[in-house]
Amino acid sequence: MEDRQKLNRWRLALGRYSESSLGSFTDRESMSMGEALDFLYNREYTDERDIYEGRQGGRQDSILSLPKWLDTVHELFPNSVAEKIEAHALDRYELTGLLTDARVLEKLEPNMALLKQVLALKGSMSPDVLPIARKAVERVVSDLKKKMEQNVRNAIVGKRDPLRASPLKIAKNFDFKKTVKKNLKNYSESHNGIIIQKAYFYANVKSFNPYHIIILVDESGSMLSSAIHSAVMASIFSSLPSISAKLVIFDTSIVDLSGYIDDPVEALMRVTLGGGTDIGLALAYGESLIEYPQKTIVILVSDLYEGSGYQRMYAAAKSIIDCGARLFALTSLDYEASQGSYDKAAAKRFAGLGAKVAALTPDHLAEWVGSVLSGGRA
Repeated sequence: MEDRQKLNRWRLALGRYSESSLGSFTDRESMSMGEALDFLYNREYTDERDIYEGRQGGRQDSILSLPKWLDTVHELFPNSVAEKIEAHALDRYELTGLLTDARVLEKLEPNMALLKQVLALKGSMSPDVLPIARKAVERVVSDLKKKMEQNVRNAIVGKRDPLRASPLKIAKNFDFKKTVKKNLKNYSESHNGIIIQKAYFYANVKSFNPYHIIILVDESGSMLSSAIHSAVMASIFSSLPSISAKLVIFDTSIVDLSGYIDDPVEALMRVTLGGGTDIGLALAYGESLIEYPQKTIVILVSDLYEGSGYQRMYAAAKSIIDCGARLFALTSLDYEASQGSYDKAAAKRFAGLGAKVAALTPDHLAEWVGSVLSGGRA
């Protein structure tokens, strides 16, 4: 029995093309699991990614439609496994038929893969499907914001100003040196130590360093994950005291979403993927929003592949830096923080102009911003 179970597991892992070596499944449940996995993963052996969009041929005993396939996956596999299979279907194999059937869409686990596909396909969704898709977007964005918010707040609001005192008496703000210095006069020989009559605490940086953050987001398809995190990050920034934030998306034109900055779901639903890229235009628009250069951070989220003239892009970047504002050029902003594909020559040129250039997680970006707000250079 144990050998049969091992054989079935190997057969599931290796797929139908291992049948000649391993033989057929030894029980009906394993056979059904194999059919469900073949429905998706056999796409590795064909370029016709939509081969199963509603119908399927081949050697299987039964024909699986998308709704039936999804039901089968949840029936046969643990929830954690089913969610991974769904994510692969959307993200890796672009099984977009999952998003055109309202009943199927309601069953999908809201996650980043689903969010990306909804944003990519929302323009072609039918009116009865779009509200369901939006609810899924709301849930994913809400979960992402909860994940990001506390760390961002800690990195920025939690920064301490060593030059100012604070009435906020919490342990992490305790100013040990100042407390000792101010209480030296209270040295007690009988206690063989200093009696602390008054404790001193660092000021919280948020009260003394108002800053303006302008986020410019490339809405090309390759930057989708970064666009999602940028919209959520902008919403968090705008909620912090003494920080004003603006959110702008661009391709060859500019869309200022600052009016929706407190609603990242609405902001994301207005993103239109594709088209060309005019980074120079976006940077020039960003500069037009600057009122207090010394208190402004411009964050450009882009792979830096410029479609409208590199010299104009570099000139716009230099103009922002020369006016006294700080420029961060992020080739990626998500929790993978992978460099991915970006224009390395352009990144080097931006760095040479004085911009900070990197692929960052949201937490690391918050640390950069927090460092600037507390008087550092990031």
